[in-house]
Amino acid sequence: MLSATSQGAYLAGVIEGFYGCAWSWSARESTIDFLRQRGLGAYVYAPKSDPFLRRRWAEPWPSATFAQLQQLGRRCRAAGIAWGVGWSPFEVYRCYGPSSRASIRDKLAELNELEPDILCVLFDDMRGDLPELAALQLAIVHDIAAASRARRHIFCPTYYSEDGVLEKVFGAMPRGYWTELGSGLDPAIDYFWTGDRVCSHSYSRQSVAAITAAMGRPPVLWDNYPVNDGARMSRFLHLLPFQGRPGHGDDWVRGHLVNPMNQAWLSRIALCTLEGSGVPAAASFDEAVGTVCAGRLGELLQRDVALFTQGGLDAIAGSAGAALRREYGAIDHPCAREVVAWLSGQYQFDPACLTD
Repeated sequence: MLSATSQGAYLAGVIEGFYGCAWSWSARESTIDFLRQRGLGAYVYAPKSDPFLRRRWAEPWPSATFAQLQQLGRRCRAAGIAWGVGWSPFEVYRCYGPSSRASIRDKLAELNELEPDILCVLFDDMRGDLPELAALQLAIVHDIAAASRARRHIFCPTYYSEDGVLEKVFGAMPRGYWTELGSGLDPAIDYFWTGDRVCSHSYSRQSVAAITAAMGRPPVLWDNYPVNDGARMSRFLHLLPFQGRPGHGDDWVRGHLVNPMNQAWLSRIALCTLEGSGVPAAASFDEAVGTVCAGRLGELLQRDVALFTQGGLDAIAGSAGAALRREYGAIDHPCAREVVAWLSGQYQFDPACLTD
């Protein structure tokens, strides 16, 4: 069997790529163990709230943060999970000269020290209305891949979906952008695609066929479910099973990486229904809840699933909210603590997230 870092091998796992409240280091390490148990083979660290990956990408991480990242890498290797980092050198393509090339080389030296199996170069959610955008991004991605010691590279285009909201927010996509990327991108480099929408309700062979034709190879899906970092989505908990997704090893995609909720532990309920390798996916919400948090907590979540996933915070007010906080607050479990924090408004929306 090909390893998850082999070029062309199917990837299934998590990309922590959301805006807003980031996961704790302990939650990340625990999630890596959970992925192993579920037969999911990859974890990519790419939170938008880490400035040293994005806006301040040219600066080194503080020593304490870097040590935590090294520990994450060790945890992944011990669990047999492909360890990835998602790097977003913010709009570097707008002025890619000697100075920025030097900054790229310096940051790559630091990234190489982390020994990632997968290095993702992410140009998502940036201005893209430049006629030469594809050529500039290809040059940067190829320069990075040439100097990187990662065994697998994944590129996220600025226009990573057919969703018109991207052009509305980030400017008009240059003519022929995807075709130029596809013809010029090294065949050894994968690319991300979120589907027909930034947050796609489902995927099918037909919906992926057009981007596959343009890019000359199938995508790795960046699945924005169960993520809930947007202005509207942050009002809900996305707990229900995956539907309309490819199965593990389907040849019309090269992988399926899931962008989870700001709530690390509650995200596991949906993740239990993502097909891994050799571990049957939970077929229902009840089964997934029983895997993650059985007993009284499971009973409460089964009772409140419609309220949390469809009604949301706007449907929970006053005494009803107080009662829910008391019920969940009486249970010593990280999922219960996340419910209480969500009910209490502690997961603040990051206005930098513009694609809800």
